[in-house]
Amino acid sequence: MSSDALAVTRVPDAVYEALRESILSQREAPGSAVTEQAIADRFGVARPTAKVALERLVADGLLRREAHKTARVPELTRVDIVDLYANRAIVEEAALRTLASDGVVPIAAISAQRMLVDAASDASTADRSGPLARADIAFHRALVEAQRSPRLARLHAFLMGEIELCTGQVQAHRLLALDDVVAQHQGILDAVAAGEPELAGQLTRAHIEGARDRLLARYDAQHTQDTHAED
Repeated sequence: MSSDALAVTRVPDAVYEALRESILSQREAPGSAVTEQAIADRFGVARPTAKVALERLVADGLLRREAHKTARVPELTRVDIVDLYANRAIVEEAALRTLASDGVVPIAAISAQRMLVDAASDASTADRSGPLARADIAFHRALVEAQRSPRLARLHAFLMGEIELCTGQVQAHRLLALDDVVAQHQGILDAVAAGEPELAGQLTRAHIEGARDRLLARYDAQHTQDTHAED
């Protein structure tokens, strides 16, 4: 494949990644419309390219589109948060129990754990919340992908896309208590290495439920402030 052809194949990916980052960073407000034409105009690409990017974002759960309607950035509710984390706990707990049965710690999970620590200790980064959140997600993704099940990986990726969107909307990534997160991750890895499925599953569920509770507390606080502002 020529370099020109390779560059062309990367255009849809580049548009998708740029839009994904824009949505997750809240530059696209919840409820805002995202159309094929707007994407095409913004990035100077053809409508079919814009359509591919838009459809990928819908598949990721980062945009919602009803039949014959314009795609919009979803505004996730408290009910959404509870549902997302309940499903995430089911998927990850099952994955960790299986991993621990084999007693093999995925190298990618170890690398993600190191990324988390490195991102936090990088003094040159003024706002470390974004890198920390991405490293945390990479850790969990690595554990699920170690199952080598494409369907499970797709399900988990969809859940994590919506969870990442939700944490961005309430800026919950700023609530990450690094020492606690690193310690909890290490506890999970140690349980896997020790071949303790029950413990690995319990620690995973506790870790996820703790993240859910922090997110709900932040969500409730924000909406209480919004209600008072309207009075």
